Parts: sequence; structure tokens; C-alpha cells
Amino acid sequence: MSIYETLNREQQKACFQTEGPVLILAGAGSGKTRVITHRIAYLIEECEVSPWNILAITFTNKAAGEMRERVDQILGGGAQGVWISTFHSMCVRILRRHIDLLGYEPSFVIYDTDDQKTVMKEVCKKLRINTKDLREREILSAVSAAKNELMTPLQYHEEYDGESYRKKQIGLAYEEYQRLLRKNNALDFDDLLMKTVELLHSHDEVLDMYRHRFRYIMVDEYQDTNAAQFEIVRLLAGGYRNLCVVGDDDQSIYKFRGADIRNILDFEKVYPDAMV
Repeated sequence: MSIYETLNREQQKACFQTEGPVLILAGAGSGKTRVITHRIAYLIEECEVSPWNILAITFTNKAAGEMRERVDQILGGGAQGVWISTFHSMCVRILRRHIDLLGYEPSFVIYDTDDQKTVMKEVCKKLRINTKDLREREILSAVSAAKNELMTPLQYHEEYDGESYRKKQIGLAYEEYQRLLRKNNALDFDDLLMKTVELLHSHDEVLDMYRHRFRYIMVDEYQDTNAAQFEIVRLLAGGYRNLCVVGDDDQSIYKFRGADIRNILDFEKVYPDAMV
């Protein structure tokens, strides 16, 4: 009995539709990840696609590890060349290789929450922001939201110019915060996504290289993507257009991180030829 015969009819259809944009909508416990793992195996085993040409993205390191394990089990090994990772891990790998094109050193530091707070304290002190009225945490939250929407400090100023004194202070703090990060050759977690988008937008040779490499792209939990993640996927899939996204439009858990449910609801507007 073929491993693909263990899938039900709908799962098989999703697994075997390998070309062009594919949207898989399915509820919790319906075998979404199972379809992705079998689809990766099917591409390698039956369609003779090189593992090197497959990218699978999920949201946690645990999920990525489990996905790799399951693909290895199906294939009996042989999935080493497949990039199975989180958005942030993928961006780190790309940036380590190419961030010098944006004027950073490849040995950049990734700041965690504590590092961010330390920098923002310094920023507030320098700009004489009253942190009893406007807390560092509130500023960092606003900066994170702006980055998830791919909004630079300059765009933030333009967007909220004249709106309120509070917004103006946040805009100034955002600008100074980025200046200090740059000075320290550091990125925060949101920068990993934003700088990858900047890199792919500004350097066609890098975009073409990754488009050529990732001929088949799969994204799990697509309902949890934000604007920056959507743009990374859109750019990378722009070459071969073999993009398969899997998600549950009733179950978005990362709204606090800027997840935009419209990414999954409007998939067919972006890709009118999508198979659903």
C-alpha cells in the first residue's frame, strides 16, 4: 500500500496538486501538517524534484523540527536539502549571507526583548521622553507594529504627522532606536523580516537567486502571517509560482504580533488562478 493511500480523498487532492498557487483551508486536527509532509515527499519521490528546490515554512522551531522528522520518516532519510524552518530562521540564514549589501556586517547581533528595553531606555533618556507618561514598552510595541507593516521611521513620521504629540514622540524614538541598532550592528526580531524584504526589494540578483532555488514553497499556519511575512512569500514565489499555503481562517493566534487574516482570505485575489 502506497503511503499516499493513507490520505483521504481531499488530502490526496491537496498533496498531488503540485503546480501553481494552492490554498488549503482546513480546521484543527484535519491533517494540515500531514498533507504538507506528504506533499514534500511526493515532490521528491514521485515528481523527482530536488530537495534543494523545496522550502517549507512554519511558525515555531518545534513545528519545523517535527515536520523535518516526519518527512525523513516517510522518505527513509533524503530530506536534508529541504529548507524547513520558521520565517525568522530563514531570514537569519539569508541575511548572514547577504546583509553586507545593506551596509551591515554579516556578524550582526540579534537583540532579544531585554536588549531592546535597554536600548529604548537609552533612547528615552536622550530624547527626554517622560517614561511615566509614555512607557518604553508602549514605544517598543508601536515600533514592532510599524515594522510588521514594513513602515520605516520616515514613513511613520509621514503617516502620523500632526496626529498627536504622543505619536510624534514614538516616531522620534523609533528613528533614534534604529540609529542605535545600526551603530551596534544589531537587529531585533522584527528587523529580521523587514531587512529581508528590503534586501529582496533592492537587490534583484539576490531575489533571482532565491526564486530560482525555491521552486516549490509551502507555508503552514498561513492565517498567522503578517504584512512582512506575506511580502517575503510573495517575492520568493514570484518566479515559479508554485506556492502552497495551508491554514484555518477561523484560527488566527498571532494577532498580537500583527497577523493579518486578510492574507488568507484574499489569497484568491492575489492569485486568481489558485486551486482551493
